[in-house]
Amino acid sequence: MLTTVARLDLGKAATGTGDRSRPRAVLPALCATQITGWGIVYYAFPVLLSRITADTGWSASTTTAAFSAALLVSAAAGIPIGRFLDRHGPHAVMTGGSVLAVLALLAIAATPNMTVFFAAWMAAGVAMAATFYHPAFAAVTRWWGPDRVRALTVITLAGGLASTVFAPLTAALAEHLSWRATYAVLAAVLAVITIPAHALALRAPWPPAPSTPSGQASATATRISHSRPFLLLAAAFTLSGFAMYAVVIGLVPLLTERGAGTTTAAWALGLGGAGQTLGRTLYATLAHRTGVTTRTTILIAAGGVTTAALALVPGPIALLVVIAILAGVVRGNLTLLHATAVSDRWGTADYGRLSALLIAPATVAAAVAPWAGAALAGPLGGYDGLFLVLALCSAAAVVFAMASGRLVGGPLGA
Repeated sequence: MLTTVARLDLGKAATGTGDRSRPRAVLPALCATQITGWGIVYYAFPVLLSRITADTGWSASTTTAAFSAALLVSAAAGIPIGRFLDRHGPHAVMTGGSVLAVLALLAIAATPNMTVFFAAWMAAGVAMAATFYHPAFAAVTRWWGPDRVRALTVITLAGGLASTVFAPLTAALAEHLSWRATYAVLAAVLAVITIPAHALALRAPWPPAPSTPSGQASATATRISHSRPFLLLAAAFTLSGFAMYAVVIGLVPLLTERGAGTTTAAWALGLGGAGQTLGRTLYATLAHRTGVTTRTTILIAAGGVTTAALALVPGPIALLVVIAILAGVVRGNLTLLHATAVSDRWGTADYGRLSALLIAPATVAAAVAPWAGAALAGPLGGYDGLFLVLALCSAAAVVFAMASGRLVGGPLGA
């Protein structure tokens, strides 16, 4: 898979043959660090959750709250980090974030009580903001310029392998070690891969932002972030993101309500992840053939359609698994849609800041979606009812997306 991913970009974007100013080591380094960072800081937690609660006696809901707090901190920290990225580039941010991530995981491993556990996860949230997709996207958006979609696709394809690699690795370690020792080993792996990769591969000069009238870059960014098109697009992404993450968390209980075994339901979730990787390979073609508002509308609507289908199609289970895979294809495209939303509409001059502002509400929605979904499923009569409500959220997001495009106007809004 990694060989296939690399070939998508080695001909031009990764090697820099199209533009010698592009640092050749950046793309392979970011692919490696996204797999490792997401795999260890994010995906190891659900694998170790049951072992943490069994060892400490903490409730699953309270333990999960610490992880959700990390996501909320990540959303807030992403905004000032975005401003720093625009001015200084990703070298200091991603290297420092890698160090912080290692220290946070070691603190989690050694935590004596819930207070320290929460504090360590909040530090991990800052590290997420400094090392996950957002700074990586900012880096390749500035360095790759017009070829950014190719580079973004490569990074997200690699990132999509994080759970495939590290979920089973974490489970294998946990079979032989305590959860604390497992986190310590994973912290060492994180340190060995991400710190030197970010420190060495991201040292290239940071290209200047596209020219803007003297002294007006900050004012332009402020004007855009307060404009109706920006706010409507943020609302669309927030509603769509809430629905998307609630569907991911709710898929297994939905299928078990329909009579599927836990193993079958888990396979459906995993195959949805494979569909997500497939979807990312299709985004460049979609971007080439559609305007930005058209593809935004299509993808959010497709997410709503697959969610409604999961709610309304009673079976057989094999058909529901196929729908789950299609939902994953849509999610894979939505990741790249978010990555290119700012640059496609407003250029790349203030990409870091504007992208962080645009995605922050959706990150908050992703953090609360698991709780909200579980809380709503009962009053709505089960996960069928929940998925119908989530489909309605996607429908509302489509309306906001279309309205934002009309207000942007011109070719980019077409």
